[in-house]
Order: sequence, then structure tokens, then C-alpha cells
Amino acid sequence: MERESSIERLEAIALDLDAVLADTRPLWRDWLEDVARRTHVELDVPEDRAAAAGVLDERLGDWRPLLQRFADDRAPLHFRPRAETSAQLRRLQAAGVRIGVFTDAPRELADVALAHVGAARRVETVGTLDEVLRVLGGGAVVVRSRSELDRAAAG
Repeated sequence: MERESSIERLEAIALDLDAVLADTRPLWRDWLEDVARRTHVELDVPEDRAAAAGVLDERLGDWRPLLQRFADDRAPLHFRPRAETSAQLRRLQAAGVRIGVFTDAPRELADVALAHVGAARRVETVGTLDEVLRVLGGGAVVVRSRSELDRAAAG
């Protein structure tokens, strides 16, 4: 009887966007600097971007379209696909593994990053870790580094 590989036993995986697929923080910081300069509004936002969203709502109002445009324009400078990571995601998806991505980044920024690294079509859900685990189920393996992804995708 053949032994089942670990990838075949894996049902779902939750990937940390910034640590595994695409570090969105440099683009986020660039946008904060740019939007503060353009709007002449001093923005002292928390490191946690979910908390920062509340401050931005209060100080800037409808800031998400501004972030979307900025991210769309500058994403090619910040994000590059990695052949090995793309192959791992393809292998996981082909094995029937459900893939989610968690981040504290605004959804607009996360979506642009995923598109530019070629992962968007492989990802079922994007959100906070709690949101992603609710969709994928409690048995999802949480991956917080590329080396953890290597092990999970190795099978």
C-alpha cells in the first residue's frame, strides 16, 4: 500500500501575504507618505494596518480609491512573481488544497499584490487570519514563512 504524501492530506492552507508571497509594507509606507504630502494632512497611523484604516477613515474619508490607484501604478516596482512560489501554489491547488491569504493590509493593496505575483487566481479567500480560517476551516495549516511553504508544498 502506498503512503499518502503530506500534500495529499493537506486540505487547506492559510498564507501570510507579507511574509510568504509579497511584502506590501514598503508600498503602504510609500502611499502614506505620498497621500500625506498631496492632501496636506499629517498622518500618524498605527503600524497595524487594520487599526490604521480607522484613522484614515477619520482623517481622509474615502481613501481607498487613492490607495488603489497608487498601488496599481507602483506595484510593478514592488512586486515580482517568484517561479518557485508559483509552482508551489500550482502544486497545492492541483492536489485540491484550498488556499487562503491573510494580512492586515487593506484589501485593495492585498489584491494588487496578489495579482502582480501571479497568485490571485489560486487564492480562494483573502482577509485577516480569523476571516481566512473561518472560510477555510479550523484544520487549515497556517504558513508564516517561505520555508514553511516549502515544507507544506513538498509533499
